Amino acid sequence: MSRVFWVGGNWKMNGTTAAIKDLVASFNTAATAPAVEVVVGVPYVYIPLVADSLRKDWAVAGENCYVKASGAFTGEISPEMLKDVGAAWVILGHSERRNTIGESDKFVAEKVVKALEAGLKVVLCVGELLEQREAGTTQAVVNRQLDAVVKAVGVADWANIVIAYEPVWAIGTGKVASPEQAQEVHAAIREYLKGAVSADVAANTRITYGGSVSAANCQELAQKSDVDGFLVGGASLKPEFITIVNAND
Repeated sequence: MSRVFWVGGNWKMNGTTAAIKDLVASFNTAATAPAVEVVVGVPYVYIPLVADSLRKDWAVAGENCYVKASGAFTGEISPEMLKDVGAAWVILGHSERRNTIGESDKFVAEKVVKALEAGLKVVLCVGELLEQREAGTTQAVVNRQLDAVVKAVGVADWANIVIAYEPVWAIGTGKVASPEQAQEVHAAIREYLKGAVSADVAANTRITYGGSVSAANCQELAQKSDVDGFLVGGASLKPEFITIVNAND
């Protein structure tokens, strides 16, 4: 089965009303390839604005969610709330939450379960630190992060999950995994899914790359057989995001 190319933007903690209106307006008039799915990850407070104004062939994602639908959890946002204000996706397990805020693999997996139950689709981020790559444990780390989710969700749930492999040493650093490095890890993830879930899930799950993706490097990365798209950070706040969206055209 052919996997539809998928490109996500992650705006992180950036944006103002005026700047976002200008950015969305530029996205709305841009010519994009028909065979690509585009999702924009937006800070909570701007989701309604973007959901109402963004072109309808693109979707909106929250950048995180909690494991409860409602209650006395000051400052948290539930999956149900994200969906209520126009998000169709949520980004979970980003390295900035795993490594800066301290979210465990188990907690990320719990969030995935709750998001799927609420009807959101999930961008599941995995990736290794620089010292883990240098120690040769990249795949062990990635498999461990995936394993927590595999144990928590059903086989059918994988139709609503996109994996984003993001080597932590490449996020926001200007460094990028080589196409060969990305392909190696993506192929290993697919092999892991084949054994841990099923051959069909392995063949059909989209595995995207994130980590200093830009207009300059996206086309070469997109040529690799197991790179099914991108999760883009800083470049998703710029007009060059359109070049990345069209990388596989």
